[in-house]
Amino acid sequence: MIEKPWLKSYPQGVPEQINLDEYASIVALFEESAQKYRDKVAFVSMGAELTYGELDDLSSAFAKWIQSTGKFQKGDRIAIMMPNLLQYPIAVFGILRAGLVVVNTNPLYTERELKHQLVDAGAKGIVIVENFAHTLADIRSEVPLESVITTRIGDMLGFPKSLLINTVVKYVKKMVPAFSLPGSIKFSDALSKGRQQQNLEAVSLGHQDIAFLQYTGGTTGVAKGAMLTHGNMVANMLQAKAWLAPANIQEGKEIIITALPLYHIFALTANCLVYASIGAKNVLILNPRDLPAFVKELAKHKFTAFTGVNTLFNALLNTPGFGNLDFSALSITLGGGMAVQRNVAEEWKSTTNCPLIEAYGLTETSPAACINPLTATEYNGAIGLPISSTEACIQDPEGNMLPTGERGELCIRGPQVMKGYWQREQATAEVIDADQWLHTGDVAIMDEDGYFTIVDRLKDMILVSGFNVYPNEIEDVVMLHPDVLEVGAIGIPDDHSGELVKVYVVAKNNNLTEESLKEHCRENLTGYKRPKHYAFVDELPKSNVGKILRRELRELDSKESRS
Repeated sequence: MIEKPWLKSYPQGVPEQINLDEYASIVALFEESAQKYRDKVAFVSMGAELTYGELDDLSSAFAKWIQSTGKFQKGDRIAIMMPNLLQYPIAVFGILRAGLVVVNTNPLYTERELKHQLVDAGAKGIVIVENFAHTLADIRSEVPLESVITTRIGDMLGFPKSLLINTVVKYVKKMVPAFSLPGSIKFSDALSKGRQQQNLEAVSLGHQDIAFLQYTGGTTGVAKGAMLTHGNMVANMLQAKAWLAPANIQEGKEIIITALPLYHIFALTANCLVYASIGAKNVLILNPRDLPAFVKELAKHKFTAFTGVNTLFNALLNTPGFGNLDFSALSITLGGGMAVQRNVAEEWKSTTNCPLIEAYGLTETSPAACINPLTATEYNGAIGLPISSTEACIQDPEGNMLPTGERGELCIRGPQVMKGYWQREQATAEVIDADQWLHTGDVAIMDEDGYFTIVDRLKDMILVSGFNVYPNEIEDVVMLHPDVLEVGAIGIPDDHSGELVKVYVVAKNNNLTEESLKEHCRENLTGYKRPKHYAFVDELPKSNVGKILRRELRELDSKESRS
């Protein structure tokens, strides 16, 4: 047993434990919601709407088609490779209802990355948007797929919009490179054939059955598939719903903005699953990088909730017209995936009148592990409290628990922690110890009220003359400069001090100079923490959800050093 000081900080109405026996699977939870909110709009994309009843019928048709092929058994894997489209929830719930496992796949994967994932997962099928089908076509003979289902961006938008969008995408914008996938079937044809089948054959699913192979760790080596079971996902959905209790959520009336890709664990759980379970309307943003179009879309909805990452919030705050939107209904903004920076959180609240609540999780925790109370009104720099049925502790390198205020590795234990990495027992044993603690690789501290604060990633820590320097702190300070838009901090080798701090900076305007940045850092950072090298760039390398990739900055610096 460990002490749980965070329980005294729980907002009123949040339970210490959840009842995991409430639902046997995601499918049971989804089917209940589909009936309860049948006439409510579930997803919106490019102006087209999909009700819960339609989602129920279409996902059932897709599940029936899967079963009718005779190619798939319970537990087989089907990949989904697409951005935020109406086809995504149909495919996800269809695959799960057929008793199969979803393998979420980044549409921007290279041939090498796609081949690795499909082979590693042993995927028997894939649902892929035509825009990315050429990548698959080039490796088709090298992967174990038995079924390829293709779809086009406009397919679910209804006639004539579907025809118009598909024509523009393919022939005007030329966004569909030529491909050849003999034997593939169109998604719309699969749905038509599925509708002709008799009843959906119910598949017995329990907490131990795998629901998702969610690939992670691509930045630290070979991408590994986290086995997220129905029990893991149901637990995290119930934990999230319990945490929402003090926020006075109105079931069937919430409108959430889904800008992060649904194939990413944050949006998958928070938006696609949790908010769908309360009958919310999900507004799908196809291309959040097109910020003017994004703001235009936001103006059409009286949204109540918003999830995102720090870089997305920062980009929106710097987009003309965003500050003029109607934020009167916005009651929850949740930031995760990377650290939320103070100046971004404060500007978000000032602009929207809604606090930006920081949450923390990992693919391996389905993902939510710690969240700040939704009753919080100000930014506190912490990742929050362990959520219901979750334990957290700080450990030293020998596995000893450290006292309050001591820095060490954050470890998590709870029903949302993955079953393990797919076919990688050694890698699993390296992160989940004998006491079932998941070692996160994040350096953190806990205060006396049970709030945890991330100091940094173990692997990103910079060692300057024996002193630990944490990139998050450097980035937070540099971001306070009024002319800085984005920053990434890394350590570079130095013969004298071991490592030195280097920052890559994206300027907001032409006023920014290296001298003004140096002066700013002199005022705000002690000597060994101050950046010794400054590089000005037009943009920073980011992951598919906008997380700044320090690894790529280190590679960039290495190339610059060699040249």
